[in-house]
This record gives sequence, C-alpha cells and structure tokens, in this order.
Amino acid sequence: MTTEGIEAVFLETHNWGKAAKFFQGLGYELEFSTDHNSGQLRNGDGPYVFIAEVPRDKEPEMRLVLKVPDADAFSPAAGTEGVTPFEDTHYGTREMTVRDPDGRLWSLQAPARQ
Repeated sequence: MTTEGIEAVFLETHNWGKAAKFFQGLGYELEFSTDHNSGQLRNGDGPYVFIAEVPRDKEPEMRLVLKVPDADAFSPAAGTEGVTPFEDTHYGTREMTVRDPDGRLWSLQAPARQ
C-alpha cells in the first residue's frame, strides 16, 4: 500500500495568533483552536494546516504530512528509512516518521484503529 497524497502541512510558529490571522487572510477558515496556542485551518477540500506555537529559543519547523489509509496495511518501500513506527497520537490518529535521502523528515498519518 502507498500514500494517498498530502494530508496536512504542520507548521511551528513563535506567534500562534499572528500565524492564524495570516492564513485566514489567505482564505483559510479556523476549524478549531486549542488552549495551548495551536489550531487547525482549512481552505476548501485541500490539506489542512495545523499550526503550533513553540518557544522563542526553538527554530520553527515545517513538515508535510502524507496520508496513509491504513497503518496496519502500510509497508514502506525498500530503501525508506523509518525513524519512528506508527504510534497513536493524543489527537486521534496514528503517525510514523520517515527520512528521505536528503535527511528531511516526513510524517505519515493514518486514522486511529477502530
């Protein structure tokens, strides 16, 4: 089984409020926010953008999240370096991290087990 395209863009920021307003100015609608300076925005049927505030001493990162329909049926191709196996998240999905040949990290996201 392979991935099914981009599920999300995960962004870190030093200012959740400013970042959310920036994306709202680009036509994204806030789907939800949390009580710890993060939230999810979406524009139409495309991938969602999840933004999380990080401390000033941490360099903000960005990561593309690829969609996997079933974590239990997923098997990365030969030569794919797994960094972490699929694990349950606190937000109701399962995620795995892989590294590409240039050292970039990619998140793979699947629905939670039913």
